[in-house]
Amino acid sequence: MSKRKWIGAALSLALCSAALSGCNFSNNSPGETAAPAVPEIDGAWTSKTEEQLRQAIAEAPAHGLKPDLFLKGGEKGAALTQAALKYASALANGYSDPKKLFEVYTIPHRTTDVKPGLQQAIQKGDVKAWIESLAPQTDEYRAISQAHVRFLQLAGKDQFKPVADGKPIKPGSRDPRMTQVIGALEAVGYVPPTATAGGSTQTPTSATYSPQLVTAVKALQGEFGFKQDGIIGGDTLDALNAGPAYRARQTAIAMERLRWLPRDAPDTRIDVNTASTTLDYYRDGQRVDRRNVVAGEADKPTPQLQAPLFRLVAKPTWTVPKGIGDKEVADKDPQWIADNGFALKDNLWVQASGPKNSLGFVKFDMQDREAIYLHDTPAKALFGIPQRHRSHGCVRVEDALEFATVIADQEGVLDKFQEAMEGDEDNKFVNLPNEIPVRLLYQTVFWDGSRVQFRPDIYGWDVNIAKALGLAPGAPIRIEQPESSDDVGP
Repeated sequence: MSKRKWIGAALSLALCSAALSGCNFSNNSPGETAAPAVPEIDGAWTSKTEEQLRQAIAEAPAHGLKPDLFLKGGEKGAALTQAALKYASALANGYSDPKKLFEVYTIPHRTTDVKPGLQQAIQKGDVKAWIESLAPQTDEYRAISQAHVRFLQLAGKDQFKPVADGKPIKPGSRDPRMTQVIGALEAVGYVPPTATAGGSTQTPTSATYSPQLVTAVKALQGEFGFKQDGIIGGDTLDALNAGPAYRARQTAIAMERLRWLPRDAPDTRIDVNTASTTLDYYRDGQRVDRRNVVAGEADKPTPQLQAPLFRLVAKPTWTVPKGIGDKEVADKDPQWIADNGFALKDNLWVQASGPKNSLGFVKFDMQDREAIYLHDTPAKALFGIPQRHRSHGCVRVEDALEFATVIADQEGVLDKFQEAMEGDEDNKFVNLPNEIPVRLLYQTVFWDGSRVQFRPDIYGWDVNIAKALGLAPGAPIRIEQPESSDDVGP
């Protein structure tokens, strides 16, 4: 049986609309962006612009932010200006600084100076409209914000009660906990309450796990990226027991991550979401490809970075990093080492090119200090499983040879790439005439174009952001960890 590893911090069900504005916090929360110095603003605050600011900050919960992070009440003059700048910067750049929260974060962080905009807004007498223009104006941000507000409302009803632990509940079976399951599904909007003759509502009750409830549970599993088998147990039970408060917390964190990003992402780029283990390829502003990837294991996380893809490597060899070589290759049976093409060269293990090479048949070389790159893999079966955090930190790409061929064709080097693949020489470099930015993002909540999706915080990185935003700690979702294998790939 595969062991479970608990990821994340403890969930408090106290996160509701009241908690969002009233939790204790420090103005010097870890990773918080330093408050901008109060500038000289030409023109005084008027009762109109002051009220506009207070109204705008009162709507901060729609952005996953607490109003009292910015206003305590009664501020005037310079203190009001300080509050306005702090809130405007939080929407424009993010409330926290990702480079202070994470050991590695090289994705460009937006740092817009909001002082000139505030002065102009005060002079025009329209502070609220200016503030509302600062957050990301994207469909994804709006969808997550709407979901956040809905989950805050559901959490505020204080109806959620967790489902007791026990044996997995299979479709069609009977279990006394089904009443609890129905209540938990209702609490997050998967099952509507049943209206009574008097006009009030009550939760449906039944001990049978009916087809209607199976459909609801499969929808929940789909939104969390789990196997959609309808079985209530393990990670599915954890997701069910997280309730609306967990979703409110996660959507608040997701909006903060989106505020960090530049509003003008490169039109041609490769975005990898290491939380959902998916890759999106954009060309001239349009998404032209999506495929599964394998990212780093929970204790070997793929870092958050941006780096250019500058060349393809046909039929690569692999020089094994010393740490991996000493721990995972050196102690293998000599026959396994020979069968898999490993040999010691200058005290480092090197794997020959071929069908068993851990990089597969193509490597996507990136220029980054972390020595992270995308690559093919002989372990194709991993792309078909829900939990794809199985690498040592690099990113394995599904149908990588096909993906490399597409890029080579679009960049006008298809002939060179095909020649390199068909030739006798290994480790053949094919430079791209135009570098393609690759962003390795970590988004535990995202919008797939039709619905908001959730993924477990397998790296535990949401905790840092939650602390910076003053959010309540959250309960974990169990992640099925794979059994050990002979896969030593990067």
